[in-house]
Amino acid sequence: MNNTREVEVVVIGAGQAGLAGAYHLRRSGFEPDRDFVVLDHSPAPGGAWQFRWPSLTYGKVHGMHALPGMELTDADPARPSAEVIGAYFDRYERTFDLRVRRPVEVRAVREGPGGRLLVETSDGIWSARALINATGTWDRPFWPRYPGQETFRGRQLHTAQYPGPEEFAGQRVVVVGGGASGTQHLLEIASYAAATTWVTRRPPVFREGPFDEGAGRAAVALVEERVRQGLPPRSVVSVTGLPLNDAVRQGIEDGVLDRQPMFDRISPTGVDWADGRHVDADVILWATGFRAAIDHLAPLRLRSPGGGIRMEGTHAAADPRIHLVGYGPSASTIGANRAGRAAVRDLRRLLEREPAVA
Repeated sequence: MNNTREVEVVVIGAGQAGLAGAYHLRRSGFEPDRDFVVLDHSPAPGGAWQFRWPSLTYGKVHGMHALPGMELTDADPARPSAEVIGAYFDRYERTFDLRVRRPVEVRAVREGPGGRLLVETSDGIWSARALINATGTWDRPFWPRYPGQETFRGRQLHTAQYPGPEEFAGQRVVVVGGGASGTQHLLEIASYAAATTWVTRRPPVFREGPFDEGAGRAAVALVEERVRQGLPPRSVVSVTGLPLNDAVRQGIEDGVLDRQPMFDRISPTGVDWADGRHVDADVILWATGFRAAIDHLAPLRLRSPGGGIRMEGTHAAADPRIHLVGYGPSASTIGANRAGRAAVRDLRRLLEREPAVA
């Protein structure tokens, strides 16, 4: 028996980007379950936010932008961001009747008959004329490799597994990474740990003053140029810099944010530099970012020789049916909103121009 279900558009992911795309599909006259379906592998609403550590309160979140059509109001800044944003996303899905299906794992997207796409999932196969991929990065934490890493007798964990600062009480912690997560971890852990050491590949660049619209456009343009060339997107902080707020200033003054160059190897008891310096460590915390979670698109062969997917606007240059929202220049909450609207506008034109094959 053929259990393949047909829709016009499949949306993969129900974080900010996926919900923005689903909202604009709904506004454009597409009906959920009939014309489009939203598939999400997470157990509950909230996208990647639901997995964030409890000490990341809503007041510490940088640049959370409201979803289209519904403001996030009266949020308690002292509540964990996972709770605040999870509840907001849940309310949003119900208000606009987006009918997100979860938990559904998307295993592969392949070319199907009649110019359609086959989306293979843990809940069967969907056949679609177009795809909005909004899978973000949280599922692909990046772990660098260094000589001796396997010999370390302490604990190694990634930001994706960060439990909060209390668990590091009395321990010597090396934090690796020059992004916002690394600095947040250090500022939290320092008052609990016996000692902290901050190492990064490049010296951190701190940004003073507000991150205004002009600076935002310049940062987006830099990322956009990379994906237009088919190169993997860089981290946000590589183009925006780290905000120099009061907490960061205090961390610099206290010596917590005293950056050291990257170590050369890992030993059983800590980390070593080529000049002979050694730091003892009980924990190495890798705040080294994430990569785009797009392995399920591999059968479509969209990657360019540069390692990324070459983009034109929000769609893959090699296939206008495939829109990547929340990828590259749209990997921010406001960027995801705009990209969701742009993707749906382009998909409407595409689907109207190319009639479905019976």
